[in-house]
Amino acid sequence: MATRLKDNVVFRLVLRSFVNLFLSALLAVVSIALVEMIIKFFVRNFYQFYPIKRFARTIVNAFPGELGIFVIAFVLFLFYYLVIQWIYFSYFGKINDSVRRIADGQLEMNYKISVRSTNTFSIIAGNVNRLSDRLQLALVDERKSEQTKNELITNVSHDLRTPLTSIIGYLGLIEQDRYRDEVELRHYVQIAYEKSQRLHELIDDLFEYTRMRHDTVTLKQENFNLVELIGQLLVQYHMLLKEAGMSSKLHCDVTSIQVKGDTAKLVRVFENLISNAMSYGKEGKLIEIRVREIGSEAVVEVTNYGDAIPAIDLPHIFDRFYRGDKSRTQWSGGSGLGLAISKSIVDMHHGSIDVTSDSLQTVFRVTLPRL
Repeated sequence: MATRLKDNVVFRLVLRSFVNLFLSALLAVVSIALVEMIIKFFVRNFYQFYPIKRFARTIVNAFPGELGIFVIAFVLFLFYYLVIQWIYFSYFGKINDSVRRIADGQLEMNYKISVRSTNTFSIIAGNVNRLSDRLQLALVDERKSEQTKNELITNVSHDLRTPLTSIIGYLGLIEQDRYRDEVELRHYVQIAYEKSQRLHELIDDLFEYTRMRHDTVTLKQENFNLVELIGQLLVQYHMLLKEAGMSSKLHCDVTSIQVKGDTAKLVRVFENLISNAMSYGKEGKLIEIRVREIGSEAVVEVTNYGDAIPAIDLPHIFDRFYRGDKSRTQWSGGSGLGLAISKSIVDMHHGSIDVTSDSLQTVFRVTLPRL
């Protein structure tokens, strides 16, 4: 309660007004006493100043009784009170002037008003500075959001146009009967079908990413064995890995690590990491997955031994539509949204995902809270 009153501007202003009244009255009394002492001193020691004393007595005697002293004291009190209030409120005037100039664009949005710790209005000055900071951040975020929106439109337009152009081109050849035989016709149809599949994948990924970004996805939470889940995924990828000339190994010291989450969403994360390892780690011929417990967290590491991700690309590897060579290539058929979607899913599970890469190996690490 005491802290709230201390930070309450109205309370401090009212209290300060009483203090100023007291100071003004005290200064008026002290001034009267000093003037009388000075006059007496001059009269006692310097007779030539006797007219000053007579003038003062004339003023006092102009009013009956002690009224003269009271009038002079009251005038002094008003004078001191106005001066003190003027000095005190001049700081508020400077704050108001700064706010007006910021609103008029004469000052930068993040302009800082000097904060006087001895003045009640310092609270207002501090709050105005905080407001300026928030407005500046909001302005930066708005500009960043606008830039992100423009980039998204540009990237989506580019990625939709590429397969769509191929589909239109091959279907145009078919429509114009510009093929030699049925074999070539089936070849054109196959290419158009593959491009339409890529287009469908891109649209699905874009839709999923948008839902993730706007928190419109509801997680179906359930308890499950993370070790068993990863093992099942590797079984499903066995034939694909074999066709790609690769193999996989699962390393885990325990048979069960219990985690709570949406299994379908997390399966998509690990499928994406395994697919990326297959696409970009073919030269290494091996994908290793380590599942372990570290404190209250479950950690899954997906390691491939292909070319290293350039250091300049690492900070942006989870950005949507990032066009670094290691995060997105045309021949791999990726939409450029897989890792961004994976990060959103992991974030929704209150976990983290990161990547390290050097000339020996590339490791994607997913950390999730365990039960």
